[in-house]
Amino acid sequence: MEASTASPALSVALAVLAVLLALTGFGVYTAFGPPSKGLTDPFDDHED
Repeated sequence: MEASTASPALSVALAVLAVLLALTGFGVYTAFGPPSKGLTDPFDDHED
């Protein structure tokens, strides 16, 4: 059996980076992709 040479700190950092990139990608897709058609502007909804 081989021992892992990667440090635990590097593994945690890469996991955090992967989650951050996934959330950023999902946010951009939601804001500018096909789901954005259903979004409304809250400032336009509540004009005084």
